[in-house]
Amino acid sequence: MRTKLREELNKAMKSHDSIRVSTLRLINAAIKDKDISLRNNSSSDGVSDKEILSILAKMIKQRSDSIRQYEEAGRIELAEGERAEVKVIEEFLPEKLTVEEIEKAISKSIESIGANSIRDMGKVMGQLKESFEGQVDFNIVSQKVKEALSN
Repeated sequence: MRTKLREELNKAMKSHDSIRVSTLRLINAAIKDKDISLRNNSSSDGVSDKEILSILAKMIKQRSDSIRQYEEAGRIELAEGERAEVKVIEEFLPEKLTVEEIEKAISKSIESIGANSIRDMGKVMGQLKESFEGQVDFNIVSQKVKEALSN
């Protein structure tokens, strides 16, 4: 994953794609920050690809929140800049699951854990986050898990 990010940054620099260059630099900086924090806490070699996916998902969530705030404030040009960054970040995430696939994954998770009440929601969400990081919007998943466990 790191290699792909570096290669894409080099391509973007050569093609003078400023939005792509700045977004890829932000991604690399976020990964480097996480590497440093892990190095201080353990003898780790750095973040794994799975953790990189988590970082990317967090970056998209932050930008989505910013887009909403900019639109509410009437700052459409800033919202468009954030949307452009989201498009670049999404290129490095796995393909998103459909609603049907999400519902099927929730059912399997509930069944495998043996969840039968809302108290088991944390276990179900933990298993889903481990399996589908970067592939789903966990706000939607959370609502669907809550609905499934409430029935």
